[in-house]
Amino acid sequence: MQEVYYAMVSKLILSKYNTFMIFGKIQYLNLLPFHVFMKSFIKNSASKMSMEYKRGVPSQINRDFHARRVDAAFISSISAQKSKYVGLGIIAKKGVKSVIVIPSQKSKRDIESASSNVLANILDVKGEVLIGDKALKYALSNSDYIDLAKVWSERYNLPFVFALLCYHKDKKLYKKIEREFLRKEVKIPQYILEKASKRTQISKKEILSYLQLISYRVDSKSKRGLTRFYKEARKLT
Repeated sequence: MQEVYYAMVSKLILSKYNTFMIFGKIQYLNLLPFHVFMKSFIKNSASKMSMEYKRGVPSQINRDFHARRVDAAFISSISAQKSKYVGLGIIAKKGVKSVIVIPSQKSKRDIESASSNVLANILDVKGEVLIGDKALKYALSNSDYIDLAKVWSERYNLPFVFALLCYHKDKKLYKKIEREFLRKEVKIPQYILEKASKRTQISKKEILSYLQLISYRVDSKSKRGLTRFYKEARKLT
């Protein structure tokens, strides 16, 4: 598990929404466009924002959110069932390459994951679960893996929602973030791509190709996929 740490972003007052935000930040490539957007959103907000990021892997951010150590975050869908959320998520329409299983007789969970471990059980796929950038790097160099989102899509003809943007308060703020993010085409600056490529050891071209596999809008079909996931997950208990 990567180190969890605090990074102060600003110390200004969010006058319009009258709040100070602590946002749970998952440093995976699948949220790179959102992080780029948020930098612009904070900078250009009519009422300057006061915000602090707490970074960590999905399983850690889930715990921090439910313990109210963060105000909002992309929360694993299996952990978001009783939480308030807006229409933003991390969604795979078909295959995604960053949520995989390396087949073997003995199953092994990914400690960074929540939803993907459950998904592997639902699909009865045995082996080592890998998520995030390490999974993508493996998938780009190997063929002996099972793409869980692809298997889900083939079985149910539905997208898979891996995470939802959840919040505790200030709904208007997060609805505004949702609207502005979805209506803009986020262009990732070259220096950010360079940094992400160096960190993950994945080429800039492959990063951009990968991001084409991710959707962020929680549309009606995604909601049906989410409902189906919860239904199948309940069968495991």
